[in-house]
Amino acid sequence: MNISGSGFYSESVHEFILLGFPCSREIQVILFMFFCIVYLLTLMGNGAIICAVCWDQKLHTPMYFLLGNFAFLEIWYVNSTVPNTLVNFLSKTKAISFTGCFLQLYFFFSMGSTEFMTGQCCINLVISCWVCGFLWYLVPVILISQLPFCGPNVIDHFVCDSGPLLTLSCAPAPMSKLTSYTLSSLIILLSFLFILISYTLVLLAVLRLPSASSRHKAFSTCGSHLAVVLLFYGTIMVMHVSPGSSHSTLMPKIMTLFYAMVTPLFNPLIYKVHKHE
Repeated sequence: MNISGSGFYSESVHEFILLGFPCSREIQVILFMFFCIVYLLTLMGNGAIICAVCWDQKLHTPMYFLLGNFAFLEIWYVNSTVPNTLVNFLSKTKAISFTGCFLQLYFFFSMGSTEFMTGQCCINLVISCWVCGFLWYLVPVILISQLPFCGPNVIDHFVCDSGPLLTLSCAPAPMSKLTSYTLSSLIILLSFLFILISYTLVLLAVLRLPSASSRHKAFSTCGSHLAVVLLFYGTIMVMHVSPGSSHSTLMPKIMTLFYAMVTPLFNPLIYKVHKHE
């Protein structure tokens, strides 16, 4: 994949500026410390799940293998954006290279696409989910990377996202925009529909449980799972499925924070490993 650009226009932009959260230096340091704590907790929580699944023989079952795979994915998912965001809080230039920006875009959306699928797939589809996740967004990234970028190069965001990059293009790109929007909408809506069907089947099974305490425990567990699912999909649908929706410059950053940092932090707490008695 050639993402270094070619032709007259592409030579004029070699890097992008990620504005992030413009504020005073003191606030930047506070945000750095807060995001750093969230990042470390996310790594430790998901890492603990992986270690428990690997070391405890009682957890060597398909369900916990899937949970360990999901935790492994979450670690790579946050690593695709958060480290660079932390560096930018303390950086004066806040620059990211042309190649680095599109690599971040690719891995961020590829990991996100894989995460849509993995949470509800059975064990024999895990490899397919990883392959599909990384292939799904490859075409839009290539198309956007080949657009002419002749300035300005300032992205009012803390990650490289397809929307701001399409806005910075010097030439109209209806095909790239349509392809990016269509593929994003398909993977989000189809996976969300699949999860809703899965939870409906789970609900019907829970209602057939003979014990009231068992039903209460199942509803409590499923409710917390569903809350995180709705938080993740709700924010990402507003960002990538709503056509022509207008947001303030701050709102996309807040919504991206939810699906890029908040849900990966909550997942180790929600999908916690219970040892068999």
